[in-house]
Amino acid sequence: MTDATNSPSTGPMLSADGTPLKKSLQIALRRQKLRALALVAPLLLFVLISFIAPIADMLFRSVENEIVSETIPRTVIALEQWDYDDGNAAAPSEEVYAALYVDLSEAEEFKTHTRLGSRLNYETTGMSSLLRKTGRGIGRMDTDEYTKQFVALDPRWEDPAIWVDMMQSPGVADALPETASAWQSWQRIVANKNDVLAEEQPDDFIYTMLYRDLAAQPASAISAYSGAGADMLQAADNALDGFEPVSLQEQFVEIDKDWADAQIWGTVKAFSSPYTAGYFLSSVDLQLTPAGIEPQPENQQIYMLLFGRTLFMSMVIMGSCILLGYPIAYLLSNLPLRTSNLLLILVLLPFWTSLLVRTSAWKVLLQQQGVINDILVWLGLVGDGDRLVMINNQFGTIVAMTHILLPFMILPLYSVMKTIPPSYVRAAKSLGATNWTAFWRVYFPQSVPGIGAGSILVFILSIGYYITPELVGGTTGTFISNRIAYHISSSLNWGLAAALGTILLAVVLLLYWVYDRIVGIDNVSLG
Repeated sequence: MTDATNSPSTGPMLSADGTPLKKSLQIALRRQKLRALALVAPLLLFVLISFIAPIADMLFRSVENEIVSETIPRTVIALEQWDYDDGNAAAPSEEVYAALYVDLSEAEEFKTHTRLGSRLNYETTGMSSLLRKTGRGIGRMDTDEYTKQFVALDPRWEDPAIWVDMMQSPGVADALPETASAWQSWQRIVANKNDVLAEEQPDDFIYTMLYRDLAAQPASAISAYSGAGADMLQAADNALDGFEPVSLQEQFVEIDKDWADAQIWGTVKAFSSPYTAGYFLSSVDLQLTPAGIEPQPENQQIYMLLFGRTLFMSMVIMGSCILLGYPIAYLLSNLPLRTSNLLLILVLLPFWTSLLVRTSAWKVLLQQQGVINDILVWLGLVGDGDRLVMINNQFGTIVAMTHILLPFMILPLYSVMKTIPPSYVRAAKSLGATNWTAFWRVYFPQSVPGIGAGSILVFILSIGYYITPELVGGTTGTFISNRIAYHISSSLNWGLAAALGTILLAVVLLLYWVYDRIVGIDNVSLG
């Protein structure tokens, strides 16, 4: 018997509009997928903007270091030929100081040298004040002597129009490479001031670079240039031996003697790359130095301690919530519906109270002159001079956070326990099991998914908490999240904060993976 859909006499089966049925089904399926995508698109966009994008930005900030190479690009290139030899290196050559002179002349105009100082100050204390001081003093350098000598040789050197014509001439970059590079900075400075380039006499750093080019370039290179101002350049090259040179290194050292310190230059070179691992190294109590990776000074090794404390206290808080939440959830699930609903309202009541109010209440209760200590003194359990210290330490943080996060443990447990049929326990008892055996062998295994769900909720919430530890933790009860908040709001070291946040995220994902391997995420249930 011949298949009717492929019969030569009848052809393929058609839909009502004459389109082959297979093609119509494909079109309908495609439209159905597009409709489904359109329905979930707003949610996907929301997740992308509010979750994926911030995480991506955090990851980028934890390695981003473009401020150095963008602010002093010539200096970064010049330092590639200089080696730091574990503190025994001499200061770099005059070429590096010349590059820094041009870079800082432009950076001072745009005020970017202060941002550079703030960035490098995270690595070497004093870099911020050094760059601010240099920015103020760079305009008072004796490099104006070059300007005076060129103008004395030929007054046309102070004519801005001649400079514009010369710098636009073909071949000038080959004859005067440093001058041409410095001229680009001068153009940006003039544009930033909204001035006309042909009406502004070049700054002293242009004349300084011109002197350096004429001194470095062979006479043949200068004579080969035939563009605008060629005769002036030739005359200046011939008269160069009579110029009084100015040492840029001495000028910088005169502003601040730290510019002769190889450690300063080593820091600049170590962090000259657009991307750095320095933030992540600092997050694990290491540091990137000019000599390589080294441990932080012992009195500054804090982050590994904070990470360990955060994990330990989060585990303790999670365990406390299990111990307190399980009996409450068991009671709620086995009481009559009306009574359990009333008690459930009491469990949810903390959600209707401000977090700050709840935390402040614990400060009142736990402080040495607080309610709990007063009751203990009144009962004679402790002396008035031996009041318990229960606040501004780990104990205070654990107590306050257990109270705050306890509902997140009770609710998953209650929802799972509510689905456990009471007949299972009765059947176990009818077969001779004791109350404890029936609970432990029959009831408890069925409530494990609720424990898993509550544990994940409480642990992840506690590991990222910072308000409660900040208020009641003191110096020994704060979490790594408190340090992240400090770097974001106070020290403004966003790179280190991003690195700490990235490590914290990685730790949470790792623990989540370990939990899945040991317990199995499929065993987690919310009822």
